[in-house]
Amino acid sequence: MMFRFLALILACQLVFTAHAMAQTATVPPVETAARQAFLLDVNTNTPLFAKDADTQMPTSSMSKMLTMYLVFEAIRDGKLSLDSMVPVSEHAWRQEGSRMFLNVGQQAKAEDLIRGVIVQSGNDAAVTLAEAVAGSEESFAELMNTKAHQLGMNNSHFMNATGMPDPQHYSTARDLAILALALIRDFPERYHYFSELEFTYNGIKQGNRNPLLYRAMQVDGLKTGHTDVGGFGLTASALRNGRRLVLVLNGMTDMQARADESAHVLDWGYREFGYYPAAKAGEKVATAKTWLGVQPEVDLVAADDLAATLPRGARSGLKASYSFDQPIAAPIKKGQVVGSMTLSAPGMEDRKVDLVAANDVAEKGFFARIASKLGLLFGNGA
Repeated sequence: MMFRFLALILACQLVFTAHAMAQTATVPPVETAARQAFLLDVNTNTPLFAKDADTQMPTSSMSKMLTMYLVFEAIRDGKLSLDSMVPVSEHAWRQEGSRMFLNVGQQAKAEDLIRGVIVQSGNDAAVTLAEAVAGSEESFAELMNTKAHQLGMNNSHFMNATGMPDPQHYSTARDLAILALALIRDFPERYHYFSELEFTYNGIKQGNRNPLLYRAMQVDGLKTGHTDVGGFGLTASALRNGRRLVLVLNGMTDMQARADESAHVLDWGYREFGYYPAAKAGEKVATAKTWLGVQPEVDLVAADDLAATLPRGARSGLKASYSFDQPIAAPIKKGQVVGSMTLSAPGMEDRKVDLVAANDVAEKGFFARIASKLGLLFGNGA
Protein backbone atom coordinates (compact mmCIF):
# COMPACT_ATOMS: atom_id res chain seq x y z
CA MET A 1 0.00 0.00 0.00
CA MET A 2 1.20 3.52 -0.80
CA PHE A 3 0.92 6.21 1.84
CA ARG A 4 1.98 9.81 2.24
CA PHE A 5 4.82 10.51 4.68
CA LEU A 6 5.11 14.02 6.08
CA ALA A 7 7.53 15.15 8.78
CA LEU A 8 8.27 18.56 10.22
CA ILE A 9 11.77 19.43 11.36
CA LEU A 10 13.53 22.57 12.46
CA ALA A 11 15.85 23.85 9.76
CA CYS A 12 19.21 22.17 10.12
CA GLN A 13 18.03 21.06 13.55
CA LEU A 14 18.84 24.51 14.88
CA VAL A 15 18.55 24.81 18.63
CA PHE A 16 17.34 28.26 19.64
CA THR A 17 17.99 29.75 23.05
CA ALA A 18 15.22 31.33 25.09
CA HIS A 19 16.72 34.72 24.30
CA ALA A 20 16.58 34.08 20.57
CA MET A 21 13.04 32.78 20.81
CA ALA A 22 12.01 36.00 22.51
CA GLN A 23 13.41 38.20 19.74
CA THR A 24 11.02 39.86 17.34
CA ALA A 25 11.38 39.89 13.57
CA THR A 26 11.59 43.67 13.45
CA VAL A 27 14.64 44.98 11.61
CA PRO A 28 15.87 48.44 12.57
CA PRO A 29 15.49 50.49 9.38
CA VAL A 30 18.55 51.69 7.54
CA GLU A 31 18.74 55.24 6.26
CA THR A 32 20.98 56.35 3.42
CA ALA A 33 21.60 59.59 1.61
CA ALA A 34 21.91 57.70 -1.66
CA ARG A 35 19.19 58.47 -4.18
CA GLN A 36 19.03 54.84 -5.30
CA ALA A 37 20.03 51.72 -3.39
CA PHE A 38 19.73 47.95 -3.55
CA LEU A 39 21.20 45.29 -1.26
CA LEU A 40 21.06 41.61 -2.18
CA ASP A 41 22.00 38.44 -0.30
CA VAL A 42 23.56 36.38 -3.09
CA ASN A 43 23.43 33.02 -1.32
CA THR A 44 19.63 32.99 -1.31
CA ASN A 45 18.93 35.72 -3.89
CA THR A 46 17.08 37.66 -1.20
CA PRO A 47 16.71 41.46 -1.45
CA LEU A 48 17.47 43.02 1.93
CA PHE A 49 16.99 46.70 1.14
CA ALA A 50 15.71 48.77 -1.75
CA LYS A 51 15.35 52.50 -2.28
CA ASP A 52 14.09 53.55 -5.69
CA ALA A 53 15.84 50.41 -6.89
CA ASP A 54 13.91 50.31 -10.17
CA THR A 55 14.26 54.00 -10.97
CA GLN A 56 16.25 54.65 -14.11
CA MET A 57 19.50 56.47 -13.30
CA PRO A 58 22.81 57.41 -14.92
CA THR A 59 25.29 54.65 -14.18
CA SER A 60 28.53 56.52 -14.88
CA SER A 61 31.54 54.19 -14.77
CA MET A 62 29.54 51.39 -13.18
CA SER A 63 28.58 50.75 -16.81
CA LYS A 64 32.09 49.40 -17.27
CA MET A 65 31.03 46.23 -15.45
CA LEU A 66 29.04 45.29 -18.55
CA THR A 67 31.99 46.25 -20.75
CA MET A 68 34.12 43.85 -18.74
CA TYR A 69 31.51 41.12 -18.93
CA LEU A 70 31.64 41.26 -22.72
CA VAL A 71 35.45 41.37 -22.74
CA PHE A 72 35.65 38.34 -20.42
CA GLU A 73 33.14 36.58 -22.66
CA ALA A 74 35.30 37.32 -25.73
CA ILE A 75 38.33 35.86 -23.93
CA ARG A 76 36.34 32.79 -22.91
CA ASP A 77 35.16 32.28 -26.49
CA GLY A 78 38.67 32.65 -27.94
CA LYS A 79 38.00 35.94 -29.75
CA LEU A 80 40.53 37.73 -27.56
CA SER A 81 43.30 36.69 -25.20
CA LEU A 82 44.96 38.35 -22.23
CA ASP A 83 48.12 38.67 -24.32
CA SER A 84 46.42 40.15 -27.39
CA MET A 85 47.98 43.41 -28.51
CA VAL A 86 45.22 45.92 -29.17
CA PRO A 87 45.63 49.15 -31.17
CA VAL A 88 44.61 52.44 -29.57
CA SER A 89 42.48 54.51 -31.92
CA GLU A 90 42.21 58.28 -31.92
CA HIS A 91 38.59 57.91 -30.79
CA ALA A 92 39.71 55.96 -27.73
CA TRP A 93 42.62 58.32 -27.06
CA ARG A 94 40.33 61.37 -27.11
CA GLN A 95 38.01 60.04 -24.40
CA GLU A 96 37.33 62.53 -21.61
CA GLY A 97 37.20 61.80 -17.90
CA SER A 98 39.26 59.19 -16.09
CA ARG A 99 42.06 57.77 -18.17
CA MET A 100 44.66 55.03 -18.34
CA PHE A 101 46.85 57.48 -20.29
CA LEU A 102 47.19 55.45 -23.45
CA ASN A 103 48.91 56.96 -26.49
CA VAL A 104 47.18 57.11 -29.84
CA GLY A 105 48.49 54.54 -32.29
CA GLN A 106 50.20 52.37 -29.67
CA GLN A 107 49.53 48.67 -29.11
CA ALA A 108 48.39 47.80 -25.59
CA LYS A 109 48.13 44.33 -24.08
CA ALA A 110 44.55 43.29 -23.38
CA GLU A 111 45.29 42.36 -19.76
CA ASP A 112 46.76 45.81 -19.15
CA LEU A 113 43.64 47.34 -20.66
CA ILE A 114 41.46 45.23 -18.36
CA ARG A 115 43.33 46.57 -15.35
CA GLY A 116 43.14 50.03 -16.87
CA VAL A 117 39.35 49.77 -16.94
CA ILE A 118 38.77 48.08 -13.58
CA VAL A 119 41.47 49.62 -11.39
CA GLN A 120 42.00 52.99 -13.07
CA SER A 121 38.49 53.35 -14.55
CA GLY A 122 40.10 54.45 -17.81
CA ASN A 123 37.64 55.56 -20.44
CA ASP A 124 40.36 55.27 -23.07
CA ALA A 125 40.97 51.65 -22.07
CA ALA A 126 37.24 50.83 -22.13
CA VAL A 127 36.78 52.15 -25.66
CA THR A 128 39.97 50.42 -26.86
CA LEU A 129 38.64 47.08 -25.63
CA ALA A 130 35.19 47.78 -27.04
CA GLU A 131 36.69 48.40 -30.47
CA ALA A 132 38.77 45.21 -30.19
CA VAL A 133 35.66 43.14 -29.43
CA ALA A 134 33.12 44.72 -31.80
CA GLY A 135 35.03 46.88 -34.26
CA SER A 136 33.50 50.13 -33.05
CA GLU A 137 32.07 51.55 -29.85
CA GLU A 138 28.66 51.87 -31.49
CA SER A 139 28.59 48.17 -32.40
CA PHE A 140 29.82 47.33 -28.91
CA ALA A 141 26.91 49.28 -27.40
CA GLU A 142 24.55 47.06 -29.39
CA LEU A 143 26.23 44.03 -27.86
CA MET A 144 25.85 45.61 -24.42
CA ASN A 145 22.12 45.99 -24.86
CA THR A 146 21.72 42.45 -26.15
CA LYS A 147 23.67 41.06 -23.21
CA ALA A 148 21.81 43.22 -20.71
CA HIS A 149 18.53 41.76 -21.96
CA GLN A 150 19.91 38.21 -21.77
CA LEU A 151 21.00 38.78 -18.17
CA GLY A 152 17.56 40.07 -17.18
CA MET A 153 18.55 43.73 -16.92
CA ASN A 154 15.19 44.73 -18.32
CA ASN A 155 15.26 48.36 -17.22
CA SER A 156 18.63 49.30 -18.73
CA HIS A 157 19.95 50.76 -21.96
CA PHE A 158 23.54 51.55 -22.95
CA MET A 159 24.95 53.95 -25.53
CA ASN A 160 28.70 53.64 -24.88
CA ALA A 161 31.35 51.49 -23.23
CA THR A 162 32.30 54.01 -20.55
CA GLY A 163 29.16 55.35 -18.90
CA MET A 164 29.66 58.88 -20.16
CA PRO A 165 26.39 60.84 -19.84
CA ASP A 166 23.74 60.28 -22.50
CA PRO A 167 19.95 60.59 -22.05
CA GLN A 168 19.55 57.08 -23.48
CA HIS A 169 22.25 55.56 -21.29
CA TYR A 170 20.78 54.35 -18.00
CA SER A 171 20.23 51.43 -15.67
CA THR A 172 18.81 50.80 -12.20
CA ALA A 173 20.26 49.76 -8.87
CA ARG A 174 18.56 46.38 -9.16
CA ASP A 175 19.84 45.81 -12.69
CA LEU A 176 23.41 46.69 -11.68
CA ALA A 177 23.16 44.13 -8.87
CA ILE A 178 22.07 41.54 -11.45
CA LEU A 179 25.12 42.47 -13.53
CA ALA A 180 27.50 42.26 -10.58
CA LEU A 181 26.16 38.84 -9.67
CA ALA A 182 26.59 37.67 -13.28
CA LEU A 183 30.24 38.75 -13.28
CA ILE A 184 30.94 36.90 -10.03
CA ARG A 185 29.04 33.80 -11.14
CA ASP A 186 30.14 33.53 -14.76
CA PHE A 187 33.78 34.65 -14.55
CA PRO A 188 35.18 33.66 -11.14
CA GLU A 189 38.64 33.27 -12.70
CA ARG A 190 38.62 36.97 -13.70
CA TYR A 191 36.96 38.42 -10.62
CA HIS A 192 40.29 39.03 -8.87
CA TYR A 193 40.92 42.09 -11.04
CA PHE A 194 38.18 43.94 -9.15
CA SER A 195 40.07 43.69 -5.86
CA GLU A 196 43.46 44.92 -7.12
CA LEU A 197 44.40 48.08 -5.24
CA GLU A 198 46.62 49.78 -7.80
CA PHE A 199 47.97 49.58 -11.33
CA THR A 200 50.85 51.39 -13.00
CA TYR A 201 50.92 52.08 -16.73
CA ASN A 202 53.20 54.37 -18.72
CA GLY A 203 54.87 55.22 -15.42
CA ILE A 204 51.63 56.51 -13.90
CA LYS A 205 50.37 54.70 -10.80
CA GLN A 206 46.69 54.94 -9.98
CA GLY A 207 44.79 53.41 -7.08
CA ASN A 208 41.51 51.55 -7.25
CA ARG A 209 38.66 54.01 -6.69
CA ASN A 210 36.58 51.53 -4.66
CA PRO A 211 36.90 52.94 -1.12
CA LEU A 212 35.68 49.79 0.63
CA LEU A 213 38.68 47.81 -0.61
CA TYR A 214 40.81 49.80 1.83
CA ARG A 215 38.63 49.02 4.85
CA ALA A 216 38.60 45.75 6.80
CA MET A 217 35.19 44.76 5.45
CA GLN A 218 36.00 41.70 3.29
CA VAL A 219 34.93 43.67 0.20
CA ASP A 220 36.45 42.22 -3.00
CA GLY A 221 34.86 44.32 -5.80
CA LEU A 222 33.36 45.80 -7.96
CA LYS A 223 33.16 49.32 -9.50
CA THR A 224 32.68 52.98 -8.71
CA GLY A 225 31.05 55.62 -10.86
CA HIS A 226 30.82 59.39 -10.93
CA THR A 227 29.42 62.03 -13.24
CA ASP A 228 27.91 65.40 -12.46
CA VAL A 229 24.46 64.23 -13.50
CA GLY A 230 24.64 60.84 -11.78
CA GLY A 231 26.47 61.77 -8.61
CA PHE A 232 28.79 59.35 -6.86
CA GLY A 233 27.96 55.66 -7.03
CA LEU A 234 29.36 52.29 -6.06
CA THR A 235 28.58 48.67 -6.81
CA ALA A 236 30.31 46.59 -4.14
CA SER A 237 30.41 42.99 -3.03
CA ALA A 238 31.65 41.43 0.18
CA LEU A 239 32.17 37.84 1.30
CA ARG A 240 32.01 37.19 5.03
CA ASN A 241 32.02 33.66 6.44
CA GLY A 242 30.90 32.23 3.14
CA ARG A 243 28.02 34.68 2.76
CA ARG A 244 28.09 37.16 -0.12
CA LEU A 245 26.18 40.44 -0.31
CA VAL A 246 26.01 42.74 -3.33
CA LEU A 247 25.31 46.43 -2.80
CA VAL A 248 24.50 49.19 -5.27
CA LEU A 249 24.29 52.82 -4.17
CA ASN A 250 24.09 55.84 -6.43
CA GLY A 251 23.45 59.57 -6.38
CA MET A 252 25.65 60.56 -3.44
CA THR A 253 27.16 64.01 -3.18
CA ASP A 254 30.87 63.27 -2.74
CA MET A 255 33.47 60.55 -2.38
CA GLN A 256 33.35 60.53 1.42
CA ALA A 257 29.60 60.03 1.42
CA ARG A 258 30.02 57.21 -1.11
CA ALA A 259 32.48 55.45 1.18
CA ASP A 260 30.62 55.99 4.45
CA GLU A 261 27.11 55.29 3.15
CA SER A 262 28.21 52.12 1.40
CA ALA A 263 29.99 50.80 4.50
CA HIS A 264 26.97 51.67 6.65
CA VAL A 265 24.41 49.86 4.49
CA LEU A 266 26.63 46.82 3.92
CA ASP A 267 27.35 46.39 7.63
CA TRP A 268 23.64 46.78 8.37
CA GLY A 269 22.84 43.91 6.02
CA TYR A 270 25.27 41.54 7.69
CA ARG A 271 24.29 42.63 11.19
CA GLU A 272 20.51 42.55 10.93
CA PHE A 273 19.99 39.52 8.69
CA GLY A 274 21.14 35.97 9.18
CA TYR A 275 21.77 33.17 6.73
CA TYR A 276 20.14 29.91 7.82
CA PRO A 277 20.89 26.71 5.87
CA ALA A 278 18.51 23.76 6.06
CA ALA A 279 20.24 21.33 3.70
CA LYS A 280 23.13 21.20 1.28
CA ALA A 281 22.98 19.60 -2.13
CA GLY A 282 23.64 15.88 -1.73
CA GLU A 283 23.00 15.91 2.02
CA LYS A 284 20.89 13.07 3.43
CA VAL A 285 17.49 14.34 4.55
CA ALA A 286 15.41 11.21 5.10
CA THR A 287 15.15 7.46 4.46
CA ALA A 288 12.28 5.85 2.57
CA LYS A 289 11.13 2.24 2.38
CA THR A 290 11.27 0.54 -1.00
CA TRP A 291 8.77 -1.79 -2.64
CA LEU A 292 10.21 -4.89 -4.30
CA GLY A 293 13.72 -3.48 -4.05
CA VAL A 294 16.83 -5.54 -3.29
CA GLN A 295 17.47 -2.97 -0.55
CA PRO A 296 14.63 -2.38 1.91
CA GLU A 297 15.36 1.35 2.18
CA VAL A 298 16.88 4.17 0.15
CA ASP A 299 18.39 7.41 1.40
CA LEU A 300 16.87 10.66 0.13
CA VAL A 301 19.11 13.66 -0.41
CA ALA A 302 18.50 17.31 -1.28
CA ALA A 303 18.95 18.01 -4.98
CA ASP A 304 20.14 21.58 -4.29
CA ASP A 305 21.08 23.77 -1.36
CA LEU A 306 18.13 24.94 0.71
CA ALA A 307 18.55 28.00 2.92
CA ALA A 308 16.88 31.25 3.89
CA THR A 309 17.99 34.77 4.70
CA LEU A 310 15.85 36.30 7.42
CA PRO A 311 15.90 39.02 10.03
CA ARG A 312 17.79 37.51 12.92
CA GLY A 313 14.74 37.84 15.14
CA ALA A 314 12.65 35.71 12.76
CA ARG A 315 14.76 32.57 12.91
CA SER A 316 12.65 30.99 15.67
CA GLY A 317 9.79 30.64 13.18
CA LEU A 318 11.93 28.94 10.54
CA LYS A 319 10.91 25.36 9.84
CA ALA A 320 11.66 22.78 7.20
CA SER A 321 9.33 20.01 6.06
CA TYR A 322 9.78 17.13 3.68
CA SER A 323 7.23 14.93 2.00
CA PHE A 324 7.37 11.85 -0.20
CA ASP A 325 5.37 8.74 -1.07
CA GLN A 326 6.62 5.47 0.34
CA PRO A 327 7.31 2.69 -0.21
CA ILE A 328 9.04 3.70 -3.45
CA ALA A 329 8.66 1.09 -6.15
CA ALA A 330 11.87 -0.43 -7.49
CA PRO A 331 13.79 -0.10 -9.71
CA ILE A 332 14.96 3.27 -8.41
CA LYS A 333 17.60 5.32 -10.19
CA LYS A 334 20.14 7.52 -8.42
CA GLY A 335 18.95 11.12 -8.74
CA GLN A 336 15.32 10.11 -9.29
CA VAL A 337 12.98 12.74 -7.86
CA VAL A 338 10.84 11.15 -5.17
CA GLY A 339 9.67 14.07 -3.04
CA SER A 340 10.39 17.59 -1.92
CA MET A 341 11.69 19.61 1.00
CA THR A 342 10.23 22.99 1.91
CA LEU A 343 11.62 25.78 4.08
CA SER A 344 9.06 28.19 5.52
CA ALA A 345 8.86 31.09 7.94
CA PRO A 346 6.26 33.77 8.72
CA GLY A 347 6.44 36.52 6.14
CA MET A 348 8.71 34.54 3.81
CA GLU A 349 7.73 32.89 0.57
CA ASP A 350 8.28 29.14 0.87
CA ARG A 351 11.53 27.79 -0.56
CA LYS A 352 11.51 24.29 -2.01
CA VAL A 353 13.98 21.75 -3.42
CA ASP A 354 13.54 18.26 -4.78
CA LEU A 355 14.40 15.17 -2.78
CA VAL A 356 16.16 12.56 -4.89
CA ALA A 357 17.35 9.00 -4.40
CA ALA A 358 20.93 8.82 -3.20
CA ASN A 359 21.66 5.57 -5.05
CA ASP A 360 20.27 2.97 -7.41
CA VAL A 361 18.02 0.27 -5.99
CA ALA A 362 17.49 -2.70 -8.28
CA GLU A 363 14.25 -4.64 -8.42
CA LYS A 364 14.14 -8.05 -6.79
CA GLY A 365 14.22 -11.14 -8.97
CA PHE A 366 11.04 -12.84 -10.17
CA PHE A 367 10.73 -15.39 -7.37
CA ALA A 368 11.70 -12.86 -4.71
CA ARG A 369 8.99 -10.54 -6.01
CA ILE A 370 6.43 -13.32 -5.84
CA ALA A 371 7.47 -14.08 -2.27
CA SER A 372 7.20 -10.45 -1.30
CA LYS A 373 3.73 -10.13 -2.81
CA LEU A 374 2.59 -13.29 -1.09
CA GLY A 375 4.05 -12.02 2.16
CA LEU A 376 2.10 -8.80 1.79
CA LEU A 377 -1.08 -10.73 0.94
CA PHE A 378 -0.81 -12.85 4.07
CA GLY A 379 0.42 -10.03 6.28
CA ASN A 380 4.01 -11.22 6.58
CA GLY A 381 5.64 -8.06 5.23
CA ALA A 382 6.80 -6.81 1.88
